[in-house]
Amino acid sequence: MDMQGSRQLAITQQQAWDALNDPAVLKTCIPGCDKVEASGENQFSIGMALKIGPVAAKFTGKITLSDIAPPNSYTISFEGQGGPAGFGKGNAKVQLTPNDRGCELSYNVQASVGGKIAQMGQRLIDGVAKSMAEDFFKRFDDEMQKQHPGAYAAQAVADSLAGGGAPTEAASAEASSGMPTWVWALGAAVVVIAAIALFR
Repeated sequence: MDMQGSRQLAITQQQAWDALNDPAVLKTCIPGCDKVEASGENQFSIGMALKIGPVAAKFTGKITLSDIAPPNSYTISFEGQGGPAGFGKGNAKVQLTPNDRGCELSYNVQASVGGKIAQMGQRLIDGVAKSMAEDFFKRFDDEMQKQHPGAYAAQAVADSLAGGGAPTEAASAEASSGMPTWVWALGAAVVVIAAIALFR
């Protein structure tokens, strides 16, 4: 599975970095997640429920961060087990780039899945991956608006004055196969994450 995507955020690069390294924020934003806990130096354990088609399972996994360059980038290595439902493993490179609108979060995921999930069919898996990545970004945006309302208000004013309209809510994500980073991680996202997804 290869998945790439990006998202414009109204917050600063440092604020985004802090949030993506906060287990409480990740637990709130990763769909189906009920646990993100520090388990060692630059390591987290994660638990979540996932459903793809008729396959539903509780997944547990481990995230390890490396190549850490605060507040710019890091690499996430992840692995997760869902019993008979299957497994996932891989890595994701996450980059935060400051710009005049806040910062851009981009990710590049390489991962593989096995077990019953891998038998669900590419179209179904791709749809779930895209949905979870978009869900992660929506939740992350909502959480950042709660934590940093001034940044979003200022961006809305700037957009209005520039005639550019409201900031986009759509995530730019492409999934060729597999599950989103955000399912296993985004110590991070996605993240995804994502995708999400990814997911984590």
